[in-house]
Amino acid sequence: MQLGVFIPIGNNGWLISTTSPQYKPSFDLNKTIVQKAEGFGFDFALSMIKFHGFGGPSQFWDYNLESFTLMSGLAAVTNRIQLFATCAVLTMPPPLAARMAVTIDSISHGRFGVNIISGWQRREYTQMGIWPGSEHYKRRYDYCAEYVTIMKELWGAGHSDFKGDFFKMDDCRCLPMPTAQIPIICAAQSDAGTMYAAKYADYNFCASFGYNAPTGVATSVARLVEANKVTGRDCGALILTMIIADETDEAANAKWEHYKAGTDMEALAYRDEQARDDPTTDIYAQPNRRHILGTNKLPTNQGVLVGSYATVARMLDELSEVPGVRGVMMTFDDFVIGMEQFGTRIMPLLRCRETLREAA
Repeated sequence: MQLGVFIPIGNNGWLISTTSPQYKPSFDLNKTIVQKAEGFGFDFALSMIKFHGFGGPSQFWDYNLESFTLMSGLAAVTNRIQLFATCAVLTMPPPLAARMAVTIDSISHGRFGVNIISGWQRREYTQMGIWPGSEHYKRRYDYCAEYVTIMKELWGAGHSDFKGDFFKMDDCRCLPMPTAQIPIICAAQSDAGTMYAAKYADYNFCASFGYNAPTGVATSVARLVEANKVTGRDCGALILTMIIADETDEAANAKWEHYKAGTDMEALAYRDEQARDDPTTDIYAQPNRRHILGTNKLPTNQGVLVGSYATVARMLDELSEVPGVRGVMMTFDDFVIGMEQFGTRIMPLLRCRETLREAA
């Protein structure tokens, strides 16, 4: 199973709480985290993009770096780990994103990939005057499909004459071409999104789970596996989870309860209000899934594994055994400490990494 880290490009990482570790994003912080990940043998690091935070007492995600420029800097100070930047498709034309990707491919010597997001938080885009309105939700995956098609044409041939509903290229050029295949990641769980991922992406983040229930991803992953059978492609399933670990289960759970006690309900309310104009009724769509899993009132947007180092290792091994799971991308309550704990205390216990350790 591949291991990745979802680096804290926004303040306070992924805990929407006033009692969790409070910090601002910086290049130096993310360099420390990614270099630790590389040293411990992680396979990839990914940064999101966010243009407007959720506010509240924690000022959650009110401070954010930019994804492509951050990953270009990290490409210059790493040697092996795969790096993914996130592209918000409403903010730039596909030829520009394709050329930026080729540039970072050159800096990283073929270690770069792109995470494609369609855009769900309207306030991010209305502040810049580029929100297309709620009708965007209905055809977001058609838009992304054209976007990715143009990027792949430019990377594969150096030019594109693509003509679609949203984009029309006129002998568009992009040279040099990348030195290696640039993989595409997305995070789609609805029926339409899952089929889009199976057609156009190399990896897809499937629906996560609640508290300490790693095998809860099985249904969502199975839907991607079935979609792959329809498209004849092999889009790999990735799972996002938060790790809160300590010497004992009791100590780890005490931290989790402390973070829950400080849940920033104002920031959560803002997040949920922003998603209400999405007409998607699919139970696997992210806003609906949060309510089903009961995570809409918890201080995180993802599944969480809480326990001793041995307990977390056991649950990650359980996750790796779910048919179709290709990898896991992790966040931590305190990233620097958490990465060190993971590398020194949890990784040596992982059965799902034994083959790689033996090969090394």
